[in-house]
Amino acid sequence: MAGKSVKLADVAKAAGVSQGTASNVFSRPNLVRDEVRERVLAAAKALGYGGPDLKGRLLRAGKVNAIGVAAVEPMSYFFDDPWARALMAAIARVCDASGSGIALVSAMNHERLAWNIQSALVDGFILLCVEGGEELVQLTRERQLPFVALALGVQDRSIPAIGIDNVSGGALAARHLTDLGHRKFAVLATEFNADDHVGLVSAADVAGAIYATSRDRVTGYRQALAAVGLGPEDLPVYETRNDKASVEACLARIFAGGEGPTALLAMSDRIALYALDWLKARGLQVPGDVSIVGFDGVPEAQASTPALTTIVQPMAEIARVAVHAILENAVPSERRTLPVTLAVRASTAPPAA
Repeated sequence: MAGKSVKLADVAKAAGVSQGTASNVFSRPNLVRDEVRERVLAAAKALGYGGPDLKGRLLRAGKVNAIGVAAVEPMSYFFDDPWARALMAAIARVCDASGSGIALVSAMNHERLAWNIQSALVDGFILLCVEGGEELVQLTRERQLPFVALALGVQDRSIPAIGIDNVSGGALAARHLTDLGHRKFAVLATEFNADDHVGLVSAADVAGAIYATSRDRVTGYRQALAAVGLGPEDLPVYETRNDKASVEACLARIFAGGEGPTALLAMSDRIALYALDWLKARGLQVPGDVSIVGFDGVPEAQASTPALTTIVQPMAEIARVAVHAILENAVPSERRTLPVTLAVRASTAPPAA
């Protein structure tokens, strides 16, 4: 009998059991005696029956026990970006503990992303809104499943979101450097707007940024510098694309005049690690010549040489709150903001005399 035409009733008949017993073999095998289970499985194998339709069974049950993690990025983003990778590891640990699965949902193309979100077999979504957050939210709302947005850059309080205090994080990073005695700074920033700009940005560019994360971190940096009498003009901000090429291009401009800043504030650990490599390749010592503070707290930051001083996001707590919100259908009605901490390591020291 061809595999496609075989039904559960055929397997039950061949094994000499009821259809209900045959169904239990595939869905609740612990309820069936060993010898009966083996007889049913042998009949299924002989007939070419692969098991009941999973999608239909899950839809009838009304619960899939899986969470979709979505991003407007290529699939490789989940594995290539240190922040995304660390967050996925934290989400996976919570899902492991709760016995639930994960489905990765991504695409750069709008039509493909819409299809992937509409067809994903999940109970809800965790949205990584580093870019394209509003598009992700809209597509997920159309699916009418619970969702939580992470790293959401827009200020729409109707969107259930879990985030961090970026202003406080920026202030912590800059205050650590001013406490060490630094007064000459530069910022290596993540994107402010959805364009391809790389390089120095103005105060107006920062104020008009569509991505609140970058804007808020600059606000925090400025607050700490203001406490020691420094103004916005003392904090040049260079926009990168959070990739190696743009970080190196900005560093070349920052240090083009010879004597550069004694401290760099990087808006991601990825940026900071690229900066470490660039400085080392040019004979500049970290932290002897230049101190660097990152942002995120990814594992690679602790393993770098020197180990990176950074602002640590509470990845485990973000993951725990997000996963439980979906699995327990307890999505927060408003944005929840979690605190960050400063991890002082070997990439920062007082400026050279």
